[in-house]
Amino acid sequence: MASLKDAVNLTQQLNELTQQLHSELTEGDVDFEKMVRISDEISEHADSLAGAFTRVNEALQAPLQANGSSSSGSGSRSSRREPATAGSKSGGDGSS
Repeated sequence: MASLKDAVNLTQQLNELTQQLHSELTEGDVDFEKMVRISDEISEHADSLAGAFTRVNEALQAPLQANGSSSSGSGSRSSRREPATAGSKSGGDGSS
């Protein structure tokens, strides 16, 4: 299971990648292949970060949902997941 420590590591990596991309744009020879590669890495890390936050949130919400609505927990759970799947970011997370 993902933890907040994992999220901290991912945000640190994202920060480093965005700094690299910024440096390439402002100080480098504007190597578009390199910028595409860095941008892809940023995208992958951002998807991983979103997945980590989703897993932490689900872990935190599970006891609340179990205590608050034991008979209708599955109904509220499925309605909670509908907005997450509509964003299509969660689909990309599973393929990485």
